[in-house]
Amino acid sequence: MDIWKYYDITHKKHVLLNPMSMAKFEGLLSLLNLNENCKVLDIGCGKGGLLTRLAELFNISGIGVDISPYFIKDCIDRKSERIPDSDIKFLEMDGAGYLPEKNELFDLAICLGASFVYKGFSGTIDALKKMTGPGGLIIIGEPYWLKEPDKKYLKMSEIKKEDFNSHIKNIEAGEKAGLVCLYTLVSSLDDWDHYETLQWWSAYDYISTHPDDPDNPELLNSINKAKMEYLLYGRETLGWAIYVFKLKI
Repeated sequence: MDIWKYYDITHKKHVLLNPMSMAKFEGLLSLLNLNENCKVLDIGCGKGGLLTRLAELFNISGIGVDISPYFIKDCIDRKSERIPDSDIKFLEMDGAGYLPEKNELFDLAICLGASFVYKGFSGTIDALKKMTGPGGLIIIGEPYWLKEPDKKYLKMSEIKKEDFNSHIKNIEAGEKAGLVCLYTLVSSLDDWDHYETLQWWSAYDYISTHPDDPDNPELLNSINKAKMEYLLYGRETLGWAIYVFKLKI
């Protein structure tokens, strides 16, 4: 099954493609208090909800990059419906290959839940630093270990322990790279439950409304496996936070 089709199906009901409530997310955006026309980059932009909302709040200009053709279509549709006159562009490509035009630097660079693009948290920090101007902001959304992961969980999920840090190690990684951590926003169990279980609902809805799709057996197997991973281990083991860093001037 095409991986981007899978994510499109399982995230069909999601507004945010990460485990964070809309209320918390709106609170974070209000704190940013961005200047009009400041330049924002979002790597792994998903459905474009973040850039769209920032454009509505602050009239920013921006670029969103995502490899999923399904999500980029959602981005374009959302822009057309909500911010048709904004200076927002969406690019369908691997974020690792994106380079700003003419060495352009951004006022805010974002990567929420897509650090795999740059082979991990530290790689994401390094990449975004190069594209952010002095005194600019970098926002990264990343999982972290709440506790020592059970070996059965690592085997079941195919996650490696070294894939993620602790919460404090994520902050330290940014500060060792020359950034200042200004703020963190941490997901609750309610946030996680909403994010994970909405995927189950979306998958089961799709299977019932598309009974002839040959991908259904694989989709069902994958979502049931993800359900058990989360309920048995992930819910108590893996956290999620959004980190707001500032480049030193």
